[in-house]
Amino acid sequence: MDISTKVNEAIRYVGTFKFWKELVIMTLGMMVTAAAVYYFLVPSKLIIGTISGLSIVLSNIFGGNLGTWITCINILLLILAFILIDSEFGFKTVYTALILGPLTQFWDAVYPWQNIANTNIVTGSPSVMGDPWLDLCCFVLLLSAAQALMFSINASTGGLDILAKIVNKFLHFDIGASVSVAGAVICCTAFFINDFRMVVIGLIGTWINGLVVDYFTATLNNRKRICIVSKDYDRIRHYIINDLRRGCTLYEVTGGYSGEKSIELVALLGKDEFSSLMHWLKENDVNAFTTASNVSEVYGTWFSTQKRKQLLEEQKKR
Repeated sequence: MDISTKVNEAIRYVGTFKFWKELVIMTLGMMVTAAAVYYFLVPSKLIIGTISGLSIVLSNIFGGNLGTWITCINILLLILAFILIDSEFGFKTVYTALILGPLTQFWDAVYPWQNIANTNIVTGSPSVMGDPWLDLCCFVLLLSAAQALMFSINASTGGLDILAKIVNKFLHFDIGASVSVAGAVICCTAFFINDFRMVVIGLIGTWINGLVVDYFTATLNNRKRICIVSKDYDRIRHYIINDLRRGCTLYEVTGGYSGEKSIELVALLGKDEFSSLMHWLKENDVNAFTTASNVSEVYGTWFSTQKRKQLLEEQKKR
């Protein structure tokens, strides 16, 4: 695909309702993320293993605006991502990474944290909640909500996700472990501005964040593995292939109780496809013994709905 074709596709995408809907969702998600950073990390200098945490350390050591540090580090990471990972990072990652810094400045202008600051019972420094553990809980809850919102449209909060993706590619850790490894290194920089206890709290927060990322990533990628034993297996097979546009596999099985030979049909479906299949079985009064289990990762030939529609259109043209 040449550059002009990519540009034309990008222009068409900008004109769609989906683009503007996702733009609003990304902006809201990053506003929540920026609020979590500004109100629960900045006052207490609690350093979680994120790019925002590293920026807080650098701003305390060298001075300067926090939002500027966040933006500069994210720009550097984006450049590394395009060099090392190439096309895996698109518009969504660029947008979310670059607006986090300005949004922290937005919250500072709208409602400064000094208006609601208490005294940190551990360090005596300012803190919104007055306790580093409560600050940590509030930060993780808000960040989890933002990440859930972003993952729903296959976007991320940028920052550490970019660094984790680089670690994931070259060290072959899963994405949650990559977040934890990259975050732990950032947490250690907190020794420059915090005592040992605050660094430990930051490390625990980084570990929890890694678990949250793994959970939402697994949830997003979930597929249903369907096993159906039925005398009407051929009708079911035709529905899966012709209507759902999915493949399936047939196995000859023998009933342990009856000794009868039957055909078991196995397929991997998305959540919506699974719902459609179950509705079809009920509407058509198909007698079938059905089991379903969750599959968190699928490798090999698995086409998205958009890809399958594209292939179907190409087949029709032929």
